Amino acid sequence: MSSSTAIPTHVSNGSTHQSSDDTPLVTLVVVPRERFSCTEQSLESIYVHTTMPFRLVYVDGNSPKAVQHYLQEQSQAKGFTLIRTDYYLYPNQARNIGLAAVTTPYVVFVDNDVIASPGWLKALVQCAEETNASVVGPLMCQYEPIHTEIHFAGGQSHVWQDKLGRRRLREKMMDQGRKVETMRDRLTRTETELAEFHCVLVRMSIFEKLGQLDEQMLNTKEHLDFCMSVQEAGGTVYFEPASLVTYLPGSPQNWGDVHYYMLRWSNAWTLDSLNHLRQKWNLAEDGYFTSKYKKLGWRRHMTLTDPLVRKLTLGRGNSLLSRAFAKVESRLNQYLTQRHARRQQHYRQTVAEPTLNTLEGSTAHAADGGNSADVGELSQSAR
Repeated sequence: MSSSTAIPTHVSNGSTHQSSDDTPLVTLVVVPRERFSCTEQSLESIYVHTTMPFRLVYVDGNSPKAVQHYLQEQSQAKGFTLIRTDYYLYPNQARNIGLAAVTTPYVVFVDNDVIASPGWLKALVQCAEETNASVVGPLMCQYEPIHTEIHFAGGQSHVWQDKLGRRRLREKMMDQGRKVETMRDRLTRTETELAEFHCVLVRMSIFEKLGQLDEQMLNTKEHLDFCMSVQEAGGTVYFEPASLVTYLPGSPQNWGDVHYYMLRWSNAWTLDSLNHLRQKWNLAEDGYFTSKYKKLGWRRHMTLTDPLVRKLTLGRGNSLLSRAFAKVESRLNQYLTQRHARRQQHYRQTVAEPTLNTLEGSTAHAADGGNSADVGELSQSAR
């Protein structure tokens, strides 16, 4: 696993979502996925549909001012820990920041565009308690109307060897695109090989074997890498259909989303992630990988440049204009990625090594239970 990095943070703390008689078994770590415009809808759904005691750590990776202020207000009102960095984060980097603040037996990683449903968290924890699972994934839906179309219902993720002796990757997502109403009665709790980071429960003890999440998996396939690592360490992965959530993919809703969205799905981050996965697991550079290379930037083209071309041509579209816009966008994407890399490198060179392993006892715990305090840096070391 990658070594920890020093991350300048601003931390706000309030009381946990629990009564004095309840000790939470689980901490929710919410992190940015690809945009910030779903923040309020996602966070409110968690509090509306979660009845069991929990702690919540919200990692805010350089959200726009309006979202930043909303999260500060909610941290004070609802009493969760808010950790903010003033630059964008790789997904596993954000998760590791939150992971360092977890002291409960379980952590649930939740992307900031996930909408919960009643009983979602209780079902995940119950599955882990009854099966001793290391990882539990819910029935994951996609798009609106929420909770109607399946995105993921367990899957396969393993390395196999072909007749030529090459190590190759097997990835399969079950039941994608099917309707919940026609499938739910057929779906049962089962051991599987794959869960996704959109929403996933993890037993904290597995990190004693694995260390923190691999930050060299920058933006894609980190869930494959993690689940294969868990199983290689002797852990198990379960699918629990009694837990239902929906993630809301889509185009940036405002200019505050665009910068992070372009960076999140940058060509460089994708290539670096795929190359690291291939080298880490000694995989052949077969059709699985070459097909990914050919699709570089497809999300940005689909949600940014193609809609712009259609708008400019009054819905008719124009292939020459599309290619021209894609070329310009690619150069901008390269510039944004390189600038972000320089900023990350600047912090690594100028910020001292982390000294805090947890938030407890640090100056981040303001006496009034909600004010922001700059604690300098936060350790990403996992328990």
